[in-house]
Amino acid sequence: MLPRLHRHAWMDEDVEAFRGQVRRYVGEVLAPKLEGWRRQGYIPREVWRPFGDMGFMLPELPEAYGGAGANVAYQLVVQDELAKAEVPANTAVHSIAAHYILDYGTEAQKRRWLPRLASGELLAGIALTEPGCGSDLKALRTRARRDADHYVIDGAKTFITNGSTANLFVVAVRTGEAGSRGVSLVVLETEHLAGFRVGRRLEKLGQHASDTTELFFDEVRVPADQLLGAKEGDGFAQLMSQLPYERLLLAVPAAAVIERAVELTVAYTKERKAFGQAIYEFQNTRFKLAECATIAHVVRSFVNDCTQRLLDGTLDDEAAYMAKWWCTEQQCRVTDECLQLFGGYGYTVEYPIARLYADSRVQRIYGGTNEIMKDLIARRL
Repeated sequence: MLPRLHRHAWMDEDVEAFRGQVRRYVGEVLAPKLEGWRRQGYIPREVWRPFGDMGFMLPELPEAYGGAGANVAYQLVVQDELAKAEVPANTAVHSIAAHYILDYGTEAQKRRWLPRLASGELLAGIALTEPGCGSDLKALRTRARRDADHYVIDGAKTFITNGSTANLFVVAVRTGEAGSRGVSLVVLETEHLAGFRVGRRLEKLGQHASDTTELFFDEVRVPADQLLGAKEGDGFAQLMSQLPYERLLLAVPAAAVIERAVELTVAYTKERKAFGQAIYEFQNTRFKLAECATIAHVVRSFVNDCTQRLLDGTLDDEAAYMAKWWCTEQQCRVTDECLQLFGGYGYTVEYPIARLYADSRVQRIYGGTNEIMKDLIARRL
């Protein structure tokens, strides 16, 4: 039993009732199919239609655009429950893409795309990373050339979550000069889009149910009104403005996985016997679990506080960077410590702790590497 957490204002009865609905749906409908999705390497897009029908895809969108008009804590609760059940963060990426459209799209763009994103008719991906520039978005080379009332896009992307299942992408392109001022975002619906091609599905260490692919653009022509916002050159600022929310979309699953790892390990060590007693009875085991339980408590407290500050409008970028790097570091530390207590069984993928361990490693890389997070924090010291 983990220590009792402080109850923040956002953790009200409505949120907890919503959490219960999400937990039941995920446990009864999604979790039983996970093993098959891991084997095939992706979750089919049609899975998210009923998820949207339940109001779980984008509850934070205004009702006018197909959401429930809830605050973003509801989306964070969805991600929390998905992570506890080992469902990868496909809908977190979907939510980030929707927020770009919500915050920067024209009214026509919002009405065109957001209701279909909320319903799950459209599944979104974000095409930022390129083979040659990694996290350095100022150096991206995918170019969108204006041709009358269209843009013509050429380039390539890699490490794209939802790459083979999404049918809408927010794509970072270069529309102008070198550096950040020449970056724009373009929204593409990819069904039957000439010149657009999904490359190979990348084989990864973990997150096997999440499709991660290469994307290729060969003279892809799209109407100019699919530029996100009113003018070119705003893409970098649009991307940077969402950082506090995006970082919490990584910190919340970190807290969930840590808690799940501790729960699994406590249960296992109380059942597994060695040298005539339960592994839990050895002092080393108890000390390790005490350390992990403390980390779980501190991480969750930090994440809950950041959530409250996000809702209050007081979550600064630096705190969000801290949450991302520190919580994901603790996630990897705890899953490693817990796996060790499973012994040889911890190294077999039939045990959830092995999957949690493998799935956790990417948390320190995507969404901005933890080294970049630390550098950004240090700039303000």
